[in-house]
Amino acid sequence: MTQKKVIQIGVVSELTGLSERQIRYYEDRKLIFPERSKGGVRKYSFEDIQLIMDIHTKMSDGFHTVELKRMLAGS
Repeated sequence: MTQKKVIQIGVVSELTGLSERQIRYYEDRKLIFPERSKGGVRKYSFEDIQLIMDIHTKMSDGFHTVELKRMLAGS
């Protein structure tokens, strides 16, 4: 079951300890796909937050975005 995307990027930043810029970078690299409100505000689910944390951990361990993209496509 897919969770509803209702959490804004500022809250995601607070929950994860990552900057909004880092989170937007993951989106730019096509690793995460937040929904957008009519006004263009990014909306995330708790599943998205877990994915963001997994991506951050793997990048801290030395993985590159291209590798992560491949890993995520296989899951």
